[in-house]
Amino acid sequence: MLVNYLGEQPDMKVMLSASSVEAFFEHWHDSLYFDIVLSDIGLPGESGIKGVSRIRRRAPTCLVMMLTVYDDANRVFQALCNGASGYLLKQTPLDKIREAIRNLYEGGSPMSPGIARMVVSFFNPKNPREITTKLTPREEQIVVAIEEGLTNKEVAVRLGISLETVKYHIKNIYEKLEVNSRHALISRKYR
Repeated sequence: MLVNYLGEQPDMKVMLSASSVEAFFEHWHDSLYFDIVLSDIGLPGESGIKGVSRIRRRAPTCLVMMLTVYDDANRVFQALCNGASGYLLKQTPLDKIREAIRNLYEGGSPMSPGIARMVVSFFNPKNPREITTKLTPREEQIVVAIEEGLTNKEVAVRLGISLETVKYHIKNIYEKLEVNSRHALISRKYR
């Protein structure tokens, strides 16, 4: 459907369609020049994410836009780090895909709204005040104690709770604040 639709556009030409990264490279002859390649992630054989870096190595000026069902942060960032210039979800209407291709060709980096929000959120961390509201009052007390340099045992004594309870709360704090060490927890305060 996509090949037919894009092939009917007066300003676009579909040069090659393949069902896998391997098939794409097998049929990509030196006489073919691509401005833009649309790629899925979940392809049979080699992942579309790995395919992006292979395409970019072979044709550095070729732009690759992911068109996929995957909207998890890990795959989005892997695709972008491997050289994808755009990222659309498959539920995007055909006319919006056409628009995105034109936008990409003109220098943009089109993304589905949810994907764009994810990327923006990554580069604009949450306000520390918003993060703190996620914590329970007890967890906030433990964070303050850790920021003061207290050990887990000292926190337990100060708050009159068991060492295991302190460890349990710290685990929850790390998850909620998306950190994995005391250093990360303390440095978060000074960002």
